[in-house]
Amino acid sequence: MKRILIPLLIAAAVAACNRPCTNALENVDTSIGGVGVLLQPTRPTVQLPNQLVRWSPARADLLDDRVWDYPLTLTTHRLQSVFGFLPLNKESLTGPWRSAWQIYDGEKTTPYEYRSRLEGCDIRFTVAKKCGIIEVNFEGSGLLRFRSINGHGHFAFDGGVLRASEDFAGMTAYTAVLFDCPVTVAEAPADGNAILLSVPAKKVTLRYGISYIDSDQALANIEQEIPAPDYNRVLSAAKSAWENTLGRISVKGGTEAQRRLFYTSFWRCCERMVDISEYGRYYSAFDHKVHEDSRPFYVDNWLWDTYVSLEPLQTILNPAQEEDKLRSYVQMYEQGGTMPSFAVVWGDWPAMTGNFAAVWMADSRAKGLDFDLETAYEGVRANSLEATLLPWRNGPKCELDDFYNEHGWYPALHPGETETVEAVSLPWERRQSVSLSTVFSYADWATAQLARELGKADDEKLFLDRAAFYKNVYRPDKKMLWPKDKDGNWIEGVDPRYMDRAYYTENNAYTFQWDVKHDFDGLFALMGGREQAEKNLDDLFRIQLDKPKFEFFKILPDATGMVGQFAMGNEPSFHIPYIYNYLGSPWKTQKRIHHLIDNLFADTVSGIPGDEDGGGMSSFVVFSMMGFFPVTPGIPVYAIGSPFFDEITITLPDGKSFTVKAKNYSKENKYIQSARLNGKALDRSWFTHEELMAGGVLELAMGPLPNKDWGRDNLPPSSIGWNCSQLK
Repeated sequence: MKRILIPLLIAAAVAACNRPCTNALENVDTSIGGVGVLLQPTRPTVQLPNQLVRWSPARADLLDDRVWDYPLTLTTHRLQSVFGFLPLNKESLTGPWRSAWQIYDGEKTTPYEYRSRLEGCDIRFTVAKKCGIIEVNFEGSGLLRFRSINGHGHFAFDGGVLRASEDFAGMTAYTAVLFDCPVTVAEAPADGNAILLSVPAKKVTLRYGISYIDSDQALANIEQEIPAPDYNRVLSAAKSAWENTLGRISVKGGTEAQRRLFYTSFWRCCERMVDISEYGRYYSAFDHKVHEDSRPFYVDNWLWDTYVSLEPLQTILNPAQEEDKLRSYVQMYEQGGTMPSFAVVWGDWPAMTGNFAAVWMADSRAKGLDFDLETAYEGVRANSLEATLLPWRNGPKCELDDFYNEHGWYPALHPGETETVEAVSLPWERRQSVSLSTVFSYADWATAQLARELGKADDEKLFLDRAAFYKNVYRPDKKMLWPKDKDGNWIEGVDPRYMDRAYYTENNAYTFQWDVKHDFDGLFALMGGREQAEKNLDDLFRIQLDKPKFEFFKILPDATGMVGQFAMGNEPSFHIPYIYNYLGSPWKTQKRIHHLIDNLFADTVSGIPGDEDGGGMSSFVVFSMMGFFPVTPGIPVYAIGSPFFDEITITLPDGKSFTVKAKNYSKENKYIQSARLNGKALDRSWFTHEELMAGGVLELAMGPLPNKDWGRDNLPPSSIGWNCSQLK
């Protein structure tokens, strides 16, 4: 009997693996990455796709068994929350109630619902667009604590509605809360920053709305979205929203762990940007006014993190939504006078480096998206020529920017040399001189693409010239991009493995020698040709540290997930494994992608090798597991990697589909032997956005050994002089 049963079980298991994943939502595990590697953990957020209300417990990470608050919403990804809420049990309450926390157990979180057991009560939560609904079951007498998280708020209860406001980051959030049973005020401090309500019933259901306009609008949002305390109705709608969103990509095959990693990553790609429009009106922190507008207004985009692959992913899946996001950026520029860097809810947050709005917009135009190009161009042009380029700064140019505009590189200081420019952020960020020279070269190339489309020939030439500024910091004897002082002398006495933010952003020299996405042809030529460039790329993954890791991370704590000198845990690295395609050795990309994801990503609480940043790293995982990646946003092509599933199907917005089939794929069979696109032989290791959006099938024959001839010629484009007409 066993001889018959075992083959049947094996056959059933194989058949199960080969069936498409019909319920993507069941594969999402919100705890993945909930314990950070050195830096920030992920948060198990409950939210509708790209919507305002985001619920996540306030605690250190998933190893912390205490909840300090359940904020009624996160105002921006992982940075700031408002309106702390916590149910408390009268019998077990000790100490000042303002500082009390709850010990939780039995927590269960999905994208659409949160449940947990607290001391003396159970809590569950589900979400609508601008509202939430909470159900609390008490064992004994219950209390509901509300307080300002940021220290400047006001809570007032009139016997039927709790209204509150909270100031944060120069603006105000408002909430209104309705209860399905009578509640009374147990305590209300004179400063108005908190309130404690007593609940006579064992069970209470709270409905609340969030607004950035006023508390009346918060109440109107409740009436619009949750007119009755029907928890299950809201829950069902939230679940359906996520089923529809995640169902846009279906996979067949792979392991359970791979499906969990893939769909959890895809879920995180749908958090931001968030629509803060409130039924025909929105408040903008960019001009501090309430605007009437029937279309969405999106905020909370950290472009340094998201331009690489998150926005390109959403351009495939939701081009109309992407147009609204771009339209929002243009409105922010019109309202505030600056094209934003990180467009958070409280305004432009000049975090990190770069003019990446230009790259995002050039990529979007190359892929056919529609927005006010003339106004957008005005904003990104001004960012390049008139604003400061310094990290974590906005405002007018400083003397370092004038030097860059005149000489074509950002001047570096020698080790131990005192900073002389007041605008430089000290002591941590510093000048980051080499990486500023590379990121602004790329942004200026993108700006040139927009200028060409607008027929601005003089500007096109200006920005194409500036796109080559990265060459001014290439040091031939080191074969690397290297810091140079104001007199044109190279900085000496520094090790490229350990150069910090004086010269590079969050990563070392080895990473930033590849930070020239717009001109690999020019970079390879500087290195002495493709053969030498490929050797340099091999060395990136193999050169080891000679310091203890704790010393390295003291210098570069963001460069996590190290493989040699390659930092998988940080955004400037994401495109690098795919550069082998541009060198005619795509088999090395296929090998590296599997090595990196198999070893550095897992479906565990510690399964993400760096800061995830709200879709930044997750979109790398989604693209890579599907088998392709947008290496150079602005050039509408995708480099082919190596998929992790037998079959992946993307449902496109017009109802067509694009499918990647990996014939004979297994963990060992990761190498592409041959390829066909819509039945025709494909000898190149890339395809175009137009080919993807037309729908069709990319068939990859897989095997255990590399085919070093496939993709060796007909390389993907990347040069300063390239333009979209060359794909026609």
